[in-house]
Amino acid sequence: MHMGLFFNHIKRIAFFSLFILFIQGCSKEDRHPVPLVPVEFRINTEFQYIELNSIGGWVNVYGGFGGIVIYRMSVDEFTAFDRACPVHPYDQEARLVVEDPPIARCNVCESTYLLLDGSPVSGPARHPLRQYRTVYSEPYLFVTNY
Repeated sequence: MHMGLFFNHIKRIAFFSLFILFIQGCSKEDRHPVPLVPVEFRINTEFQYIELNSIGGWVNVYGGFGGIVIYRMSVDEFTAFDRACPVHPYDQEARLVVEDPPIARCNVCESTYLLLDGSPVSGPARHPLRQYRTVYSEPYLFVTNY
């Protein structure tokens, strides 16, 4: 009988330890160099942002930490990334510029990023761009981080 209580106690300790490890493992997303700020808006791709009417089109909009770049990947797929460079997020000059879509470049450290998934392509960057969720319901594009 006492052994049953002992094993119950051991199971609880093991479960609690695994739970703590799981929680700590999930918190690494929050360690992205670009601060997480609330983002939630919609735009009309038909009238307001006609640049997004064609595949490969892109626009810069206000929002996020350093502005947001929105890129149209396909007929119904868009990506949205914070324009703050992960290498120098607090430097106001370190903002992404799109010169050769789907590549964006930081004008300070010269890192380049792929606007299809935010991954670094070249330069000192080691983190991907901070990405925001997009949902397209023609003609509206919803951008959020919730």
